[in-house]
Amino acid sequence: MAFRDVNARRHIGLQQLSSLASTGRAFLGPMKSHKFIVDETTNQSTLICSAVRLIESLDLTSAAGQLLNETIQAQNKEFKTGLSTLLFLVGAWSSAVVECLQQNVPVSAIVSVMSEGLNSCCERVQCLQISIHDVRKELCSSRVRPNAFECKACQVGCDSLLNPQDLLYFHKCISEPEVISISCCSHQEDDCHFKKGLVSPLVGFVSSASLVKPEGDRSSSVIPGSGVIASSCIKQKLTHSRHFRTLGKSHFSGQQGNFQEYLLKPSADPCECSDLGHLAMALSHGNQTDVKLLQSIVEYQQERAECRGSAQLNITEIVTCSLLGLPESYSCVSQGFVTLVSPEQAKVIKHFKDKSLQILLVDGDLTEQYRHLGFNRPHNVRTVLEHPNLEGGRAGDTWLSRMLDILVTFEVNLVLVKGSVCKNLLDRCTASRILVISPVPRDVLCAFGEVTGAQPVTYLSQLNPSCAGNGAQVELWEASDGRVMDLGELVPVRINVRGIPLLTAVLTTAVASKVQLLEDQFWTSVYRLHHALKDGKVFPGGGAVELLCLSHIQVLTEQPVRPAKAGKEFPSPWLDTPVAEYKSLVLQALASGWKRYLSVVMCNIAKAPSELEARALVDHHLKKAVDCGSPSAYILELFRRGDVLGGGSSPFADHGEGLKVYDNVAAKTEAWRRALDLVLLVLQTDAEIITGPKRNELLNSPVSSEFLFL
Repeated sequence: MAFRDVNARRHIGLQQLSSLASTGRAFLGPMKSHKFIVDETTNQSTLICSAVRLIESLDLTSAAGQLLNETIQAQNKEFKTGLSTLLFLVGAWSSAVVECLQQNVPVSAIVSVMSEGLNSCCERVQCLQISIHDVRKELCSSRVRPNAFECKACQVGCDSLLNPQDLLYFHKCISEPEVISISCCSHQEDDCHFKKGLVSPLVGFVSSASLVKPEGDRSSSVIPGSGVIASSCIKQKLTHSRHFRTLGKSHFSGQQGNFQEYLLKPSADPCECSDLGHLAMALSHGNQTDVKLLQSIVEYQQERAECRGSAQLNITEIVTCSLLGLPESYSCVSQGFVTLVSPEQAKVIKHFKDKSLQILLVDGDLTEQYRHLGFNRPHNVRTVLEHPNLEGGRAGDTWLSRMLDILVTFEVNLVLVKGSVCKNLLDRCTASRILVISPVPRDVLCAFGEVTGAQPVTYLSQLNPSCAGNGAQVELWEASDGRVMDLGELVPVRINVRGIPLLTAVLTTAVASKVQLLEDQFWTSVYRLHHALKDGKVFPGGGAVELLCLSHIQVLTEQPVRPAKAGKEFPSPWLDTPVAEYKSLVLQALASGWKRYLSVVMCNIAKAPSELEARALVDHHLKKAVDCGSPSAYILELFRRGDVLGGGSSPFADHGEGLKVYDNVAAKTEAWRRALDLVLLVLQTDAEIITGPKRNELLNSPVSSEFLFL
């Protein structure tokens, strides 16, 4: 039997990994292609663009598929990002390992060289890490946005584009100062006053939030590169300029500008929050709607943390609520907890308008059969029937009446339950004008407990006067235009307490299949910013890190292998003679994964018409990096110009060409490690299942492998 046929039979797991991973290649890069997943049982379709939702929808009956699912879930649980990269590299490296096996490379050599090569690359790319302090400083000091006016007619920013005459006039006036009209609106005042500021014509390219300050504030802000000093104000709207016919409304000044008092508004000090807001934008990779919501959250949390000097994003104070039936433009951030209730409960809420309610927190299920975790039954009691169905009978009525009496006795109006609620009890509470909300996340219970003074209880029988809290308010959630929304079977409501740090990102859509998609995209943007602040550093995006890995592998391949020192008890795998013989071949297999990754990203963003031409462009940059003498310096210069392979700047005009794209450090490197660990695990497992551990040691030898299977 030919050795190639033996390898094909032995390593089915690698082929399965490659086949499963190939389904997610359209998710790479900022210009993702969405997929529709259809449930055969319900015939309902869901729109997805994330690896975790794709894997959950696939039939993973094989062992390799189960391992892939566990790997994806582990990455998602820890980082919520890097999933598409992980999935693609699993497939790319699986195919590369199969090619190595077909060339008679021993399993031990593949495992050793690939592991050492990845570790070496992870150490090498550390020189590309940029501290968050430097990134924020750059974003805060330089607020010039070369594309503040929109270069695409479909985007908001200005109603009409500059024609050639406008451009000629702009260049003519580039050195002439101009008096423009800027409106400044305070959050506390309804009237608006106008103030004229002397700025350069470059003001058209500058975020309006960095131009003017309130009347009487003589501090100044310098527009980088223009030599012009501009003022700032509390809420700014650039309304007229001779270079623009009409300026579009910002996220807060238009439809979102007439929020109710509980909806968030932009920060009073743009310098305070614009750096984190722009960092969130640079990490979002194109999710514009999510970025606007995240910027609102960042500004609110920055304002609260100002006295503490904290720059971390507190994820425990953020929840989401998806509303089906409204356009996506209605998405906003509300203070407090927004959730959905039944129409019967909504009628109860109308009686609670402008009233301070007694609130109770239940850390568990509100059912008769519920017992807390760790509950031990008495040893001297014999259980005849575990859960008798007596809810409609006398015993069930007794429990329901007792629970309702407890709530009425302590004058509880609002109950937040972490788990499920008995339907009969829910109906009785609603009839008694007691609002019961479930399920409620634990973080929400903690937030309400800290502000209201309520102490969570496991059972209602534990309730005492010190457990109930005060000051809660409930009202029907209103859209940005002031309309109370009735979405049919469910009605959105808002539960709030003065001073609560909890924020709800209300995600609206008119398409049922996009509900999960919007929520996944929002949390991805949140966690990218969270991990960037947690790591304290970021990678330059656009394929800069992968390009340096390819350059470093070239250096490793060209390095001569030194013989191992005699008498060394534990020689390094790099110095082992059988491994060194295949070092170059295996390193090229490792590099092929990143090269395929860059090629597919370039094709997805239409920067290359085919993978072949994309690979040629990658090779071209690798050659120039080597000729430069310092590959890292060459790559950083490409990133500075926004000319990296995958695009060093945001692909959306709304972000401005001057805004760089960044990647998370820990999430990216951990995705690499998890992908390679999975491939090597399946490789070794397949070999041991077919040949056995001892026989596999002989199979690792290129001489004995053909002999064993002739």
